[in-house]
Amino acid sequence: MAEFKKVCQVSDLIDNAGIPALLGNTPIALFYVKGQVYALDNFDPIGQASVMSRGIVGSIKGQLVVASPLYKEHYDLVTGQCVENPEVKLAVFAVEVRGAAGEEAVWVAQP
Repeated sequence: MAEFKKVCQVSDLIDNAGIPALLGNTPIALFYVKGQVYALDNFDPIGQASVMSRGIVGSIKGQLVVASPLYKEHYDLVTGQCVENPEVKLAVFAVEVRGAAGEEAVWVAQP
């Protein structure tokens, strides 16, 4: 069973945008879209920089994606798969939202 770590409060998240966070020593990007939280590796494997949290959220053919702020490649928020290059993929992390209404916290599974 995966071990989850509290990363932030849901109130820290921004609708339709990302924020950077640390999961232990691992930099991750958290995205809050339509009430759902997604966690991906913050490291852009093509641009070679920790910038994914600054990417633009959108959709391509109904699939939620984030566009890298460097070279604009798109990554699926659910699978981490790069839309333009099937050989490239971001790590994704399981997310749970726990707590009472108004006090919900974001918990992410550690790798």
